[in-house]
Amino acid sequence: MGDIVATVQREQDEVIRSDLAGVLVVQGGPGTGKTAVALHRAAYLLYTHRFPLERQGVLVVGPNRLYLSYVEHVLPSLGETGVVLTTVEGLVPDARVRAVDGRLAARVKGSARMAEVLAHAVRDRERPLRRPLEVGVDGVILRLGVRDSRQAVAFARRRPGTHNARRRHVERWLARHFQDQYGLSLERRRRTAAESTHDQLEGFDLDGFELESPDPAGEEGEDVWPRIRRLPPVAEALDRMWPLLSPEELLHDLYGARPLLELAAEGRLNEPERAALYRDRSSSLDAIPWTAADLALLDEVRVLLGPRRLRPREDDEIRTYGHIVVDEAQDLTATQLRMLARRSLSGSMTVVGDIAQATGPSAPEGWEEVTSHLPRNPAARVAQLSVNYRTPSEVMEVAGRVLAAVAPHLRPPLSARSTGVPPTFLLGTPASLATTVADVARQESDEVRPGTTAVISAVSLLAAVGGALDGAGVDFAYADRKGLDAPITLLAVGVVKGLEFDSVVVVEPALIVDEEVQGLRALYVALTRPTRRLTVVHADELPSSLAGLPSVAH
Repeated sequence: MGDIVATVQREQDEVIRSDLAGVLVVQGGPGTGKTAVALHRAAYLLYTHRFPLERQGVLVVGPNRLYLSYVEHVLPSLGETGVVLTTVEGLVPDARVRAVDGRLAARVKGSARMAEVLAHAVRDRERPLRRPLEVGVDGVILRLGVRDSRQAVAFARRRPGTHNARRRHVERWLARHFQDQYGLSLERRRRTAAESTHDQLEGFDLDGFELESPDPAGEEGEDVWPRIRRLPPVAEALDRMWPLLSPEELLHDLYGARPLLELAAEGRLNEPERAALYRDRSSSLDAIPWTAADLALLDEVRVLLGPRRLRPREDDEIRTYGHIVVDEAQDLTATQLRMLARRSLSGSMTVVGDIAQATGPSAPEGWEEVTSHLPRNPAARVAQLSVNYRTPSEVMEVAGRVLAAVAPHLRPPLSARSTGVPPTFLLGTPASLATTVADVARQESDEVRPGTTAVISAVSLLAAVGGALDGAGVDFAYADRKGLDAPITLLAVGVVKGLEFDSVVVVEPALIVDEEVQGLRALYVALTRPTRRLTVVHADELPSSLAGLPSVAH
């Protein structure tokens, strides 16, 4: 990355200096420097358009915190600070991710169809009463029929604004409805009282006397709605007709009530998809096991509902930015892309990634599937980075076999260099696999010292490999902020995207393929991390795309 920033090539420079307006997509395979170019572009835009962007801000969104810690030094080294760095989940700071979705649930939650489901889920909470309401005030019986409540809901639905903001229109309708009833009742009682008094005094000589009509319910112009509003049956009716909701409450209710799910998802999700969304209700909002995919849905609902408070605070508003840089954008779902689009002040975005490395629940076939959820005026433009400055040709030849199997319509970038060191494949046994990895990692670290070595594994093998490294006395660290500075880093395959190491040891490719949502694409990502050397250690048979490559018994 440092080399690329220091020696920007022509096609990279064209990306950096591209116009501020609209969405710029930067398609680049492994090692093409797309991340460094995107950050260099952010610095260039901050310099060239300093007046608006200093005020409006620049947002940089990365795939995970490990990745952000890896690149956070780049912008300051280019002379720019004050840029906001975050993951897409970090845009919803009030909810904590505590659970992981199954594959079907993750795919459904990331679908653009969920925007329609959520819009209908909000509308479904705007509903008339099931039975008439009667309350008494000052001896006056006030009634709200089912038909009346339906009219109140329809009145509020026709008004603009968010769900919570339109609650006042329901209250206004009910206030007028009850006030009219109250006033008519007063008038009837006044006439009845006057007639009764007249009958009682008939035959008396009333010359010189002034008679006042009794007003048993108070002044005629009294606004009784504040008193009616506080009555428990009326408050319950209001909450039934048009509840004030937080995003957490609405989504929690939707997931935990099959009838609400059926109603909101009818015609939009099939039965297995609806079943994948259902989960038991939690004891409190604080205990809800949100998943990463839920956060984008909470953000979607937040826009539909609006602030719950009568007087919104500044932090109730979604912050927008003058320019947004999104790295590894091919892995973002439709709902996550919509969340980013909402934070774009003028539609100016730099979207960076590689369709071949898409490992999310629904891998797009092309960038148009991504840009369809982003600002469209002006139309998105695509720039291509075609030269791989990181990965040697010997490694790309092997990785290219995997890419050809998963996406034959895509071509890997052209490697700018070779090392003369072909990748090594070592065959072990299931019992000795972890200790073999430990031995290889130590040898590779010695070969590239003072460079870095990564051990990339399927999640299920992390503990065993870590134990073997510990037992062998290997100086290593698990992937965290400190781990990137260690001679040897142990990482799950899901967090290696965007990272690079001098030497890489990939553990059990077949298991990576089996465990990951986009298994072959995840393997392609793992194989393309080294700048110098690649070793593959396996006990199971290699995936068919790597079949025939010679493995040496260890």
